[in-house]
Amino acid sequence: MPNTPPTFSGTIPENYDRYLGPYIFEPYARHVVECAASGTPGNILEIACGTGRVTRHLQKTFPGARLIATDFNNDMINIARQLTPGTNIEWQTADAQELPFEDRSFDLVVFQFGLMFVSDKQKALAEARRVLKPGGRLLFSTWDRLENNPAFNTADRVVKKYFPIDPPRFFHLPFSLYDDDQLTAWTKAAGFTDVRASLVKFTGYSPSAADTAAGMLEGSPMYATLNELAPGQLPVIKEDLTNALAEEFGEAPLTSPTQAWVVDASTFSPGPSGTST
Repeated sequence: MPNTPPTFSGTIPENYDRYLGPYIFEPYARHVVECAASGTPGNILEIACGTGRVTRHLQKTFPGARLIATDFNNDMINIARQLTPGTNIEWQTADAQELPFEDRSFDLVVFQFGLMFVSDKQKALAEARRVLKPGGRLLFSTWDRLENNPAFNTADRVVKKYFPIDPPRFFHLPFSLYDDDQLTAWTKAAGFTDVRASLVKFTGYSPSAADTAAGMLEGSPMYATLNELAPGQLPVIKEDLTNALAEEFGEAPLTSPTQAWVVDASTFSPGPSGTST
């Protein structure tokens, strides 16, 4: 695992949002905000906001709340700003392991598909706990194993063909936190209570296999890796992946199953007598 989160910079954030956003991230963005809608938070922190898909749903669902959206990659935040003009969202670059906020500042923390990229996952969860008020709530999600998100498993298989020795392994990183017992244990160790991990399944829809391949190879850090390890080969690999995806999941549109774990946890809140409940 890297010591710092992978870099999403240059053209990667735009391609990430254009090709992968509607296909795999939007359904889970809607889902996690629907989960949050059972409460009425006044102060919301989003960690790993990416290009702002969850952020925009949070803003619509809680128009009166103060909303701070953070990400480790400033280029991702720049795309989020462009896609969300004229709003009072506070955008900020921040490391999930060292949040620049006071203790007990937020009622809700949302952390969608970011924990996998953090080096010290227990510390990141402890930081989320630190900045939550008593009675606050954390919602975070991680992808299930690579084999249960088969279009990305296909992408991993195709890329490996071109690198028989020491192939790029970026696709393994987003799908590395699939043990719900471990996720629950880490969350409880960080001081959360009422921890519930749910397996959530959707069908991802993309206009075409070509769009999906572009998102996987040009909308992720795999783009820089392939250009470094195999200069000039990216178009060839992308065509090969497009054909493989079309054969398995359809050419236009492409549909494929996706699976992720969504964890819902809360902090202790003072009871009537000052005791915790």
